[in-house]
Amino acid sequence: MSTPMGVRMNRRGLRAFRLENSVTARALRILPAYSAFRKTYALLRESRGWNQEDLAAYQAEALSRLLDHAYENVPYYHRIFHERGLVPEDIRSPADLDLLPILTREDLQANLPDLKARNYPESAFEYVTTGGSTGIPVGFYYEKGVSRAREWAFMKTQWDRVGYRFTDRCVVLRGYTVGSAKDGVFWRKALFGRWLLMSSHHMTEEALPAYISEIRRFKPRFIQAYPSVAAILARYMREHEIEPFPTVRAILCGSENLYPWQRDLLTEVFGCRVFSWYGNSEQTVLAGECEESTRYHIFPEYGIVELIGRDGRPVRAPGGMGEVVTTGLINPICPLIRYRTMDVAVLGADACSCGRAYPLLEKVEGRLQEFIVTKNRRLVSMTAVNMHSDIFDNVAQFQFHQEREGEALLRIVKKTGYGDRDTDRILRELERKFEGDVDVTIRFVDEIPRTRRGKYQFLIQELPLDQWRISV
Repeated sequence: MSTPMGVRMNRRGLRAFRLENSVTARALRILPAYSAFRKTYALLRESRGWNQEDLAAYQAEALSRLLDHAYENVPYYHRIFHERGLVPEDIRSPADLDLLPILTREDLQANLPDLKARNYPESAFEYVTTGGSTGIPVGFYYEKGVSRAREWAFMKTQWDRVGYRFTDRCVVLRGYTVGSAKDGVFWRKALFGRWLLMSSHHMTEEALPAYISEIRRFKPRFIQAYPSVAAILARYMREHEIEPFPTVRAILCGSENLYPWQRDLLTEVFGCRVFSWYGNSEQTVLAGECEESTRYHIFPEYGIVELIGRDGRPVRAPGGMGEVVTTGLINPICPLIRYRTMDVAVLGADACSCGRAYPLLEKVEGRLQEFIVTKNRRLVSMTAVNMHSDIFDNVAQFQFHQEREGEALLRIVKKTGYGDRDTDRILRELERKFEGDVDVTIRFVDEIPRTRRGKYQFLIQELPLDQWRISV
């Protein structure tokens, strides 16, 4: 059995790490915490070969260190332990975490000053906020430089699975605003010319031919994108019968839920693998697909994942759906223990053929706010809506809005050629998808605004879903 707690590598692993391209090293040394990247990346190169016992031993020890640290240095958790009559030694493994309460976003905001670790200087704290896509904007802290460096080590490890190298050319379509309509140039290069950052806010019918020409000229090996933004490009290319980019090896999708219809569309148009990952800005969970499977492999070195069902009990059976509750292991400056993500996922079964011993999520259904409530109070995920169907060919954009159970407004931006027949077909399709339990009204609009981070919300859910979520 290997020694999972150390980050020392065998000679072969150390040689491989030293052979990492010098351009990568030069780029990363400009980070305030290159050593944090290097140490984390070295650990992950070793731990990818560990068995389940090795990974469990590492995670249990990491959790023990986190709990000791939180008890001694984080006022909020010292108070929680005291109120519950606990000491860190009472929690001997992740299975004992239910002795502690769930941390909600409201708890985080109300207690943020007391969640700062007192053994760090004030200069080490970097204040970060989420986009509030769940309706509750959240602020928290990273360790300046270090937290992002560790994150990059995990992301690089994920992308290694599909052959990504730091020297590869990569087009980035992730909510950036670049350029202006005045000069008609909506992109710029970054990371020593290896990344082409393209504006997602100017992707109109008139501008997309220039985007496509620039991507073809740039010859990227990968496209890194929000799924919703990549889908705009893909739909235009499909409708105009534009050939895929011959150099692109994979589409790297993250930061939004990847819906089945989006995966089908991107795979069809780009003719390559669509690779997705799941995580959060709070740095409590990270999981990604592998070379051989579309299931999400959870990094146990990154965080501990619990799935809690609607009955408030842990989901144990493969195929069971539950809310994702997480404990982050890589950001001790502001530790989040049993953090309620408000995401929903399905537990995976068996081991993956790739050989990694990581726990699996069969799929990620998305945010709880991405569910529609039917008349009989059933929750229907937005994954059930197949926008890849030809009945939506004349729809440029769409967005559901729900304020009452069993009712939903569907906003549609029409394309040229949209007619009454399209409306009838869409309503019949949604009647079938929702099994007659949701009355859908269509309203035509000129545009659907994005969030301030450049994302599309396919559903604005105004119902208080707490009564359908896990109890705390």
